[in-house]
Amino acid sequence: MITASKAKTDSKDRIFFFLSGILLLSIILYSYWISPLVTVAILTSSLRQSTPLALGALCGLICERSGVMNIGIEGQMLLAAFFGFLVNVWTGSLLLGVISGIAAGMLAGIIFALMTVSMKMDQIICGTIVNLLAAGLTGYFYPTGINATGKLKAYSFPFLSELPLVGPVLFRVSPIVFSTIILVFLVHFLLFFTQWGLRTRAVGEYPRAADTMGINANIVRFYNIIIGGFFAGLAGAFLSLEAVGVFERGMTNGRGFIALAVMIFGKWTPIGAWGAALLFGLALAVQTQLQFDQVLSIPHQFTGMLPYLITIIVLAIFIKRNRPPGSLGVPYEKK
Repeated sequence: MITASKAKTDSKDRIFFFLSGILLLSIILYSYWISPLVTVAILTSSLRQSTPLALGALCGLICERSGVMNIGIEGQMLLAAFFGFLVNVWTGSLLLGVISGIAAGMLAGIIFALMTVSMKMDQIICGTIVNLLAAGLTGYFYPTGINATGKLKAYSFPFLSELPLVGPVLFRVSPIVFSTIILVFLVHFLLFFTQWGLRTRAVGEYPRAADTMGINANIVRFYNIIIGGFFAGLAGAFLSLEAVGVFERGMTNGRGFIALAVMIFGKWTPIGAWGAALLFGLALAVQTQLQFDQVLSIPHQFTGMLPYLITIIVLAIFIKRNRPPGSLGVPYEKK
């Protein structure tokens, strides 16, 4: 009965998302016909704005698919942005800066894994510790008055970048933005069509049953948290080395928490989470364009609320409709 009800709900959700996608595509095409430059600008901004959210969502779903609730994504991204920026300043190399940012995200993941998997601490508290640690360290040690050597530039793919609409949006992009698109589909394939993905999902649903099959649930969780740190680190590096080229205290600005909402909206699937991230990115881009064009004569704080208002609405609607992994948030102790 429960399975049949869930299948019926999933079928309704698919129809809803399909029709919503058709409607959104129609609006985009009409907008492009009316004002191509503004439409391309909004879509390009949407893709860029969605990048840290999609990467943060990948971090969260890899952890949560194995049964670990990670609310420390915000802190991991902030540490990555900080150390990536500092290494770029010290060495003058953007590549080393990105690598250092990824390493910082993975190191934060190791700390989180030691607390949650090895020490069996409460996962919510551990994530809060990571967030507070990141905010404290980056705020205290950040040296003022330093500048980066620049930021990662966009690259245009020959011929493809000249295509109407999709060309400048998808094929005239910066490295981390393009890498994110590839990583989304790669993680989706690995999660649903490989042995690692099967073991991850098994541990997230029934760790004891997986253990009886010879799968070490705690090792799977430990390594998945570190892998998740890779994506959070890349998201942080994007913020400081590709999006703006500088570091500011608290520059993640809640993106780690919005990434969790994106993950839930996407039903703990990489492609679904990316689609949700694009929706949030579109909301951010639209509110920026509204402020720039001064279309609405209202205080900018109200249009700035739009992405966060969408976050609240999405969570209120979908958090009860989407079923999380069965053992999410429960430490596994082998008897």
